[in-house]
Amino acid sequence: MEVEAVVGDITRQKVDAVVNAANRAMRGGGGVDGAIHAAGGPEILADCVLRFPDGLATGDAGWTTAGDLPAQWVIHVVGPNYHLGETDRGLLESCYRRALEVADELGARTIAFPLISAGIYGWPLDDAIDAALETIRATPTEVEVARIVAFGRPTYEKVAARL
Repeated sequence: MEVEAVVGDITRQKVDAVVNAANRAMRGGGGVDGAIHAAGGPEILADCVLRFPDGLATGDAGWTTAGDLPAQWVIHVVGPNYHLGETDRGLLESCYRRALEVADELGARTIAFPLISAGIYGWPLDDAIDAALETIRATPTEVEVARIVAFGRPTYEKVAARL
């Protein structure tokens, strides 16, 4: 599998699936979650309500339509909230592993990830990058291209340096 990094907006990625850093309620939120729901339109929220009536557990993943996004699917993951004491790196790694498993179930060959938990949830950036790259590389998958989408150039440069 090819792992690449880009600077950009995850909602504009032309891939089979984009990964959403969601919250447990699965009803939209801030950061990446808010951007995906805003750009993708109300179909994503409607599908979340239908598929996840009780939300989703931290470390788990599930999918919905991508609505108006260029992708076909949104794979939602719930990352650990470092600020609330959820510091088990295994939960963060599980997000990437489960997202790739869901991508395989869907037949997705290209996927775009944000750095899960590295924004509003406060996971230390360097470790968030390492967890992403280590887990993506170690997970058996049929995905051919995994893209890490960095929102800003400084983050992109850190990811690119580790590639």
